[in-house]
Amino acid sequence: MIRIVLENLFFFLLPTLAYVTYIAYRRNDWPGLWSVLREAPLVQLFVTGAFLMIATLMLFSTASGHRPGDAYTPPSYHDGKVIPGHGANDEKK
Repeated sequence: MIRIVLENLFFFLLPTLAYVTYIAYRRNDWPGLWSVLREAPLVQLFVTGAFLMIATLMLFSTASGHRPGDAYTPPSYHDGKVIPGHGANDEKK
């Protein structure tokens, strides 16, 4: 669960981090990062970050190709072989 929270936080803050890094690089003012952050258009950066986070959530939620409620068979061990987990619509190999 913490991994999901950290990933979403990263995508939310990514535009702000990119902006601050770019401006500090252009000004060559690395010790003055707080002054760069004070002058940053934070509302626009946070809106962009929220859009990026929502787009990422939507992409990852539909990436598996399975619908909610589909049956899932967990991995099992038969006759000395591990049979990988699979969904109801997956073809068995």
